[in-house]
Amino acid sequence: MAATRTDFRNRFYSRAVSAGLIALMCWSGPAVTQPVGIPSMGSASSAELSPALERTLGDAIMEQGRRDPTYIADPDVSQYLTEMGRRLAANAPGGSGQRITIFGVRDPQINAFALPGGYIGINSGLVVSAQSESELASVVAHEIGHVVQRHIARGMTQRSQSGHVVIAALAAALLAALSGSSDLAMGVAAFGQAAAVDRQLGFSRQAEQEADRAGFEMMRQTGFDPRGMVRMFQQLGNASRLNEGSGGGYTSTHPLSIQRMSDIQNRVARLPSTTVRSADSFWYIRAKLRVVQARSSQPLRNALDKLRLDARQKTGVEQSAAWYGLAYAAWQKKDWSAASEALAQAQKGNVNSPEIAGLAVALALEQGDNAQAAALSAAAWKRWPDSQGVALARVEALQKMGQDEQAVQLLSQLTKQWPDVPRLHQLQAQSYERLGRHIEARRAMASFYEQTGALPSAVAQLEQARSMSKDFYVQSELDVKIRELKERLASDRQLLERFKS
Repeated sequence: MAATRTDFRNRFYSRAVSAGLIALMCWSGPAVTQPVGIPSMGSASSAELSPALERTLGDAIMEQGRRDPTYIADPDVSQYLTEMGRRLAANAPGGSGQRITIFGVRDPQINAFALPGGYIGINSGLVVSAQSESELASVVAHEIGHVVQRHIARGMTQRSQSGHVVIAALAAALLAALSGSSDLAMGVAAFGQAAAVDRQLGFSRQAEQEADRAGFEMMRQTGFDPRGMVRMFQQLGNASRLNEGSGGGYTSTHPLSIQRMSDIQNRVARLPSTTVRSADSFWYIRAKLRVVQARSSQPLRNALDKLRLDARQKTGVEQSAAWYGLAYAAWQKKDWSAASEALAQAQKGNVNSPEIAGLAVALALEQGDNAQAAALSAAAWKRWPDSQGVALARVEALQKMGQDEQAVQLLSQLTKQWPDVPRLHQLQAQSYERLGRHIEARRAMASFYEQTGALPSAVAQLEQARSMSKDFYVQSELDVKIRELKERLASDRQLLERFKS
């Protein structure tokens, strides 16, 4: 299991700012051995790397990771992946106390990885290569299996001195980030260390089989087709043979074996025959990511050729998704005419989706037709009130129309509906600022920073808000929140200090 593969990983490695960090990243410790079966956590690992510390590490790592250009901040992608992950985790063997957050990484390599604290990264290449939603779910479920079995914690707290050295160096770098005084390079080096930790854990085949079995049960109980795991194993095996000698790839860090494959095939053979249909969103997200991951002209031409082929040969939602991908690519190139034509094709036969609706709003806004964007977003929001992409498109349309009061009212509702989506608080702050409600703007920005792990910045925003207020009750509320965040900072530092030396 390797965190941040290929470019994602290499960028962080190259930005390490001290010889000590570089030395750590090159460290190669002994392979760890995980127990067989699906046991409960032992007391030793719980004591050395508690769930609280694991979450602190994950939050601090992600605070920096969100700044990386390969991090995919698209709301449609984030919501789709995270909701899939949380549905699966709800059926984890023994239950999952971990909050699962899944994010996309712009990388065409077929890969996925888990970080401390329930964070899971999915390469765009994995989504694009999946031929069904169940195939994608099989890898997501496998990674959740590692999370719920706390394989990261168990590997990092192995009773070897080298394991303690890894944790100590990671904790020291993250302490610098928590202080609020470190520059971005140091923070990115900390993320790079997390990648190095994950790369060096070297989970055994027993641990991989644990994750397979947990993932299989999650898929079965959630309503995905567990046969997708077998098909994905076969695809990963083929990709591994094609890329043999080039390094990287999912199988380089999640070694496939005949035993693992046979185990899942035997479990599948005992299941009744069923047909599981992929959700429409799978096809639209897959088409979007095919375009997103193309970083240069030739890969983009290849992506467009594949989308055009699908637009000719596929039918129904798959054909619509291909046209949507072409529309998205044209929108990115600012070819508004081509984008409009492709969107019209995507909607033929009364086919529609929140992804199409969100892109239609974005296209209207780019063309300066704010009134049309407002009308489209109002209709879309009424039809898809559970879509974050549509909700954000609606807010942006209101803001472009100068209707910040309406935007604030909607955002107040949305932050309750999705309390863990930082972007909503950021938009709320922008509207509050334009309305002259400066204290509320800073409180909203504090929420944004708190949710993205930048606690020192959150405290600074609240302190600014307090200095602006003359209201005793508002000041008292702010004092309570400032004290709470400072206590969290102190607690996080205390947790990390235990491992620094």
